[in-house]
Amino acid sequence: MSRFFSEKYKGLDPYTPGEQPKDMQYVKLNTNESPFPPSEKAIAYAAEAAKSLQLYPDPECSVLTEKLADLLGVDKSEVIINNGSDEILNFAFMAFCDKNTPAIFPDITYGFYPVFAQINNVPYEEIPLQKDFSINISDYIGKGKTVVIANPNAPTGMALPLSDIEKIVASNPDNVVIIDEAYVDFGGESAVPLIKKFDNLLVTGTFSKSRSMAGARLGFGVGSKELIRDLNAIKYSTNPYNINRMTAAAGIGVLEDEEYTRKNCLTIMETREETTEKLHAMGFETTNSKTNFIFAKHESAPGELLYTELKKRGVLVRHFKKERICDYIRITVGSREQMNTFISALEAVLEEIK
Repeated sequence: MSRFFSEKYKGLDPYTPGEQPKDMQYVKLNTNESPFPPSEKAIAYAAEAAKSLQLYPDPECSVLTEKLADLLGVDKSEVIINNGSDEILNFAFMAFCDKNTPAIFPDITYGFYPVFAQINNVPYEEIPLQKDFSINISDYIGKGKTVVIANPNAPTGMALPLSDIEKIVASNPDNVVIIDEAYVDFGGESAVPLIKKFDNLLVTGTFSKSRSMAGARLGFGVGSKELIRDLNAIKYSTNPYNINRMTAAAGIGVLEDEEYTRKNCLTIMETREETTEKLHAMGFETTNSKTNFIFAKHESAPGELLYTELKKRGVLVRHFKKERICDYIRITVGSREQMNTFISALEAVLEEIK
């Protein structure tokens, strides 16, 4: 750090994004991207929008907001569009947490939560997952803090039923409960319908995973009109033009092609189950994933060794160094061809270790 770096950020531990290596061509199964390209309609709309890049985009993303609200069954005043779900999550930490209102979230979850807390000078508590990596909902009942839960969780892939989410929200009426649904389209239950019942619920989502738009950076939040008004106060005090014209247009296109999205999600879920069965046959343990990735470990091969050996063979997966999960690898569900390549490489690694 330079000598000019503010003291308030000296202890900041930045988020580490997944590798984007350029040294060779990999079967890339490390960052939970979709194996499918964006909808052709999304691509065409983005190309048309590129003709008007000399003009500022609509700060309200009016058309996109209305279409998304219709799809989710809510009013457009209950939706905010953001630059990826990371931005809406950061805005939520800014808006609903402070020194008197700490944040609380699991100890094994999306790695950006503690970073958002640190950069916004918010005290936070990390609650250990249970031995099987499940969330004990009693740990979040009546906490008097801003609750943040990824559902399904990452990197474990496990999901809570909607009834458990409702219990948590109902028990914290004077605090916001944030449910991060980045992976909900792969088998989870969305909490969006509950915003009609609870004014303290914020649900966040992304176009990165199920809608094949990771490179476009498009996310959203859904909550009561009052919560969305709070978040817009942060947005308009930060960057009102946070969604460029091409991204907004692509978002409209993909929402108009929902059948394409649903078909891709179904294929990914089928491929996930097929790959999980093959892993079990090879002696791997896996969690019950409701996401577009698999969290797996093998008793004969440490996670770091699997990651390193697979990388040597041109297959990239994600490994985490945190003690409780260091024996696991997280495997994005790619195309069937990619997963066959992964399984073949994994078999070669295990044979070599044997």
